[in-house]
Amino acid sequence: MRNAYRRRRVQTPPKYNNFKPSGVPRKLLSIITLTVDEYEAIRLADYEGMQHQEASEEMHISRPTFTRLIDKAHQKISIALTEGKELIIEGGNVDFDFNLYRCHDCGDLNQTDADELITACPDCGSVNLEDYAGHHRMRFGKKHHP
Repeated sequence: MRNAYRRRRVQTPPKYNNFKPSGVPRKLLSIITLTVDEYEAIRLADYEGMQHQEASEEMHISRPTFTRLIDKAHQKISIALTEGKELIIEGGNVDFDFNLYRCHDCGDLNQTDADELITACPDCGSVNLEDYAGHHRMRFGKKHHP
C-alpha cells in the first residue's frame, strides 16, 4: 500500500516536543498535536525566514503543500496559545537529515548524520544518552535505524 503523501525532509528532530501553560497541571489540559513536518515548516519560514518556495524545496514538497502545512501549523499554535492547551510535537511522514543526542551526564548535545547511531557520549563516554529521533522512529518508520 502506498503512502498518501510524499515523505517530508526535516533537518533534525525537534529539541523539545512538549509545551504547556505554566502553573496548570498537565492532567487538566487538553492536547493539540503539531506534526514534525508542521514544526519544520514553522522553523523554516518563521525562524529561518525562508520564502515558501525556498522552504518547500528544502522539505522536498510542492509550494502549495508547504503553504497548507504552515497554515495548519499556525492555526494549531494559535489555538494552543489562545486556549491554553498543551502542545505536543509528534507524528508525520518525515525523513531526518541529522539526529541529535543529548548526554544526561555531561549535558553535551551532539549532532550526527541520520543513519549514524552512537551508543556513548563522544565527550565523556557515558551511555546515558537521549536519542532525539528515537522519540520519533516508531512513529515515522525510519528504515535505516535499528
